[in-house]
Amino acid sequence: MATYAIGDIQGCFEAFKELLAAIAFDHAADRLWLTGDLVNRGEDSIGTLRWCMAHDDQIVAILGNHDLHLLAVAAGFVPPHRNDTLAEILDAPDRAEVLDWLRRRPMLHREGDWLMVHAGLLPEWTPELAETLAHELETALRGPGYLDFLRQMYGNEPRRWDPALTGQDRLRLIANAMTRLRYLHPNGDMEFQHKCGPAEAPAGLTPWYEMPGRRSAGVKVLFGHWSTLGLYARPDVVALDTGCLWGGRLSAIRLEDGQVFQVDCHARRRPGQHG
Repeated sequence: MATYAIGDIQGCFEAFKELLAAIAFDHAADRLWLTGDLVNRGEDSIGTLRWCMAHDDQIVAILGNHDLHLLAVAAGFVPPHRNDTLAEILDAPDRAEVLDWLRRRPMLHREGDWLMVHAGLLPEWTPELAETLAHELETALRGPGYLDFLRQMYGNEPRRWDPALTGQDRLRLIANAMTRLRYLHPNGDMEFQHKCGPAEAPAGLTPWYEMPGRRSAGVKVLFGHWSTLGLYARPDVVALDTGCLWGGRLSAIRLEDGQVFQVDCHARRRPGQHG
């Protein structure tokens, strides 16, 4: 029995199946952790979701920004972006079942020494607080008022954690940190403009995992979202988005021994169009 964490699939279903073959995935014994962004921009998002639903007992799939975007588009609150490939889901005969399954996914997953989140954690958050905040957002998404959150989800404010936050501002900050975060300003404000890797980042911006005094440093954090960072592994942090969508690779790591597995992908977008 083994557990494999896999980076952002984004609808690249053929590459995902190739990676499952490369790791010799045992459907009877192994487990998959998926870092979010199951859908969008790839060639077969509906196939990816249907596979995940069919194997629900073997996977932990958390929500990413593209997954939340799909839910907002499906609800009619925002139009699809120019490069979105969501129509196959929105027009599917099992649309309602698929979307209901998706909005009930967790925002993070913590097990043993590991914590998996799509994008990042704010430096003030302990693992326990992050779990509590994730549960708050999960409750909103799974409850009868989930449309209220999706209607007000978009926006960059507030940018800094304040435990006194309430309502939609609190939920929006949780979602932005867990699904969009890359960099922080010295004062702790989240920065959403720059998607480049740390070597190209403007002065004054710090990757969230490098912030001094980060209170989640006691767990090993798995995340995706940051394709320009690529595969990045150290004892306390593992980044797994290796840009499959952009012609890079789809990557998996076996949690028991840290072995990495990768398959090549075919580019669908021009270099630099990272999302």
